[in-house]
Amino acid sequence: MMNSKTISKTGKVLFILAAVITFLGFLAGNVLAAEEVQAAAQAASGQLREFGLAIGAGLGLGLAAAFGALSQGKAVSSAMEGLSRNPQASDKMFLPLILGLVFIESLVIYTLVIAFFLQGKI
Repeated sequence: MMNSKTISKTGKVLFILAAVITFLGFLAGNVLAAEEVQAAAQAASGQLREFGLAIGAGLGLGLAAAFGALSQGKAVSSAMEGLSRNPQASDKMFLPLILGLVFIESLVIYTLVIAFFLQGKI
């Protein structure tokens, strides 16, 4: 039979063993939690990047279209004002006006292409 000293010694060993297992469990839990936190941070970073790309594409295209339309309106307005002052210059003003409108519109189209590329990265 076991005496009280043997039971006490066995209890101490079991207590120490339980304490070590508990400590290792907490340590492993912290390590696993750190990996999960790091994975969550990477996922959030990826989502923030995608959000930035979407906002950049949308705002870039919207601003390009808005300012392109304003500049085309200003170009046509100036051309019409010049034609009203000198109607004989219509032949000489036509080609530069059309070229100017084409160049303005090409900038908006380039912005559309860039927006498509940005959307492809999302």
